[in-house]
Amino acid sequence: MATVAANTSSTQTISIKRSRQMLLLGLPVCAIILGLALLSSIAFGAADIAPNDVWQALIAFNPASTEHLIIRTLRVPRAAVAALVGAALAVAGALMQGLTRNPLADPGILGIETGAALGVVSAVFFLKIGSLYLYALFAFTGAALTALAVYALGSIGRGGPTPLKITIAGAALTALLSSFTTGILIFNQRTLEEVRFWLAGSVAGRDLNLLAQASPYLICGLLLALALGRQITTISLGDEIAKGLGQRTGWVKLLTAIATVLLAGASVAVAGPIGFVGLVIPHAVRFLVGVDYRWILPYAALIGATFLVLSDVAARLIIRPTELPVGVMTALIGGPFFVYLVRWRVKR
Repeated sequence: MATVAANTSSTQTISIKRSRQMLLLGLPVCAIILGLALLSSIAFGAADIAPNDVWQALIAFNPASTEHLIIRTLRVPRAAVAALVGAALAVAGALMQGLTRNPLADPGILGIETGAALGVVSAVFFLKIGSLYLYALFAFTGAALTALAVYALGSIGRGGPTPLKITIAGAALTALLSSFTTGILIFNQRTLEEVRFWLAGSVAGRDLNLLAQASPYLICGLLLALALGRQITTISLGDEIAKGLGQRTGWVKLLTAIATVLLAGASVAVAGPIGFVGLVIPHAVRFLVGVDYRWILPYAALIGATFLVLSDVAARLIIRPTELPVGVMTALIGGPFFVYLVRWRVKR
């Protein structure tokens, strides 16, 4: 009997090691796929540019060449912004789903993106700010205030902040803040003209200077999120279990909220509110790697970046030479998935 138990334990240990090896191997594979997606984003667009010219623009830039200027000043920054924003939104969605134990949690669905958007629109309307570089502060403020409001409303009543109450509070605030944003845009044509394309969610026209200003917020948010992987895995099992294991749940929730606001706020400031990335990608990643957030978060970053880069390529090519905002493409993909997810939750 002891021999059988020992053999079973040994088999389980080998299985766990193999699983970890596969997960480790999957990360560079995802990174390679992301690299190919970035190359496709640089190579394809409204203007037809020969592959040799694309390569020369990357390794031997000639400022006198129109093709080289398109590659270096338009497509490279655009691909980089799409990758970083996609990674940030996917990780923010994974954090929110793990913290609230709610598969419907997402920076867009819980109102955080809407709050950030209202902050930017209010800044343009009341303070006459028209620069993308100044949007970040107001986006962060709107995102943080909305996150606090959602959590406060979701905590009212018995049982504290349950996933269902937080989802309802987020949906209600999303509708309310969206109406405020729409009201401002209706009554002020100048504000509408300045932020119309931005509100649809777009990475077009973003340059490396803007990316450099937003990168510290996005990178800090990503690093903080990755550092919280073990704690999020524990707290996703429930507050009582996490406290029983000695975890300081209050600090974990605070740091997770900070990481989410940094990621969502900076993403909205750079690219506008892009929906469904934070909803779809974490579910796809959990299907691949399981429920351990030490693996979910890095995989979500890589797959989220790839998803948004390829969505942007599709947005440029689907009605070429005109292009769609990338937020429209993510909605076309994520909308049906969200309906399926809601129906699945209702059945359960």
